[in-house]
Amino acid sequence: MMELIIEFAYTGSVNVTESNARRLFMAADYLNIVELVQICCNFFEKTLCPDNCISIWQFTKTYHTPELHLKAFHYVLSHFEEVVFSEEFLQLSAQDVSDIISSDDLNVRQEAAVFEAIIRWITHDPQEREGYADLLLPKVRLSMMPTEYIQSHVLSNKLVTDNLRCQAMVSEVIECIDRILGRPRLPSAILLAIGGWSSSMDLTNVIEAFDVRANHWMNITNLSEVPRAYHGAAYLGGYVYCVGGIDQVFKPTNSVRRFDLSAQTWQEVAPMHYRRGYVSVTVLNWCIYAMGGYDGRTHLSSAEFYQPETNQWLQIAPMHEQRSDASCTALNGKIYICGGYDGNERLQTAECYNQETNQWTLISPMSSQRSGLGVIAYNNHVYAVGGSDGTGCLQTAEVYNPHTNTWHNVSSMMTPRCSFGIEVVEDRLFVVGGFSRFNATSNVEYYDTEKNEWSQACDMDVSRHALSCCVLSGLPNMA
Repeated sequence: MMELIIEFAYTGSVNVTESNARRLFMAADYLNIVELVQICCNFFEKTLCPDNCISIWQFTKTYHTPELHLKAFHYVLSHFEEVVFSEEFLQLSAQDVSDIISSDDLNVRQEAAVFEAIIRWITHDPQEREGYADLLLPKVRLSMMPTEYIQSHVLSNKLVTDNLRCQAMVSEVIECIDRILGRPRLPSAILLAIGGWSSSMDLTNVIEAFDVRANHWMNITNLSEVPRAYHGAAYLGGYVYCVGGIDQVFKPTNSVRRFDLSAQTWQEVAPMHYRRGYVSVTVLNWCIYAMGGYDGRTHLSSAEFYQPETNQWLQIAPMHEQRSDASCTALNGKIYICGGYDGNERLQTAECYNQETNQWTLISPMSSQRSGLGVIAYNNHVYAVGGSDGTGCLQTAEVYNPHTNTWHNVSSMMTPRCSFGIEVVEDRLFVVGGFSRFNATSNVEYYDTEKNEWSQACDMDVSRHALSCCVLSGLPNMA
């Protein structure tokens, strides 16, 4: 270690590896070589994984590295369902397990994962650890579990049946489960539904946020924001961007505004080269792409992208088709845009953009004509959902495989809809609002690719169509 430190003193560089990182950190800390301590911390942060995050968290308790300590702990919370299967998890103290599973930030899709983690930890050393059931089981948010799971897995577990206090606690939850307002874990991501036409045919600036863990919408409208519809929304670098659309005088606009999530303020950024109502928007490689749309006279084939660091829009190659009211997504470094309206008919065609060559390529057409559809990357495929074929709203959905250049049908939505929001949150595909049959709807449903089925989620408070959605994650102020 001294050799490495002396080498660092002369050259300003050091070769940090997994085998020497901790000893080097300890030596640098002992000798108060701040820059080398930081180099080691950066190395630990880059190499965080489910198999080592707990030991890094524990290791940094002994040394004054609060930033790394916090990042390691957040990594444990964020990747909990993988971390519990590591050897390190089994070596934790009861208090450490308690600190982890008590956190609102613990990222678990089902609360059952917390119960099963406790069982795994205790059964690793039952003689020493069974006495900690009293400490740990009350930290499981039983009221967030299905009653059937509690009865079939929790009540029948030996740790519960052998512990009168735990038995009483579980029984009380089952008796009161309809009345208990459980405190859900914080979600890892939040779905925003922005703007649109309300059911009273008014342009709206309503923003609602969906907490997938609580299955609950909250109105977070900022009254200073202008209403818009048929726009695009994107989340990038801590900002929510609203791109183009129809403005309050009912004309297509090229304006772009962004919402600063920490300051909670809106600001105007550089406008697009073209006015684009009915625009298609996605994010690729830290840039926002806007394609097609309607400028008030023409259905557009042009496309452009925005670089936040330069506050500039740059044009790219035009698409093969004029497309307004289409939808797009990014997958594996490419952009896919499907359907839309060219001024004469609803389109069945789809095409793909390669950023490296600045070229669009037509891909296999969908099985249906679709405008006002939703397109999203999900499970390494491109999904095209709903829309209108010119005779009415569709409830069908189809999926594109980029490797075989083929489409195939999947289960249809429960509700036909067009001009709706679409996003993927916590491995489920959500469709939000839209126009259905005769009016705007507040209905929300989600698709599970493993089950190939749609299920109802909580409705929005406001019925609307021509809205746009985006997903926020990694927010420091999620609570």
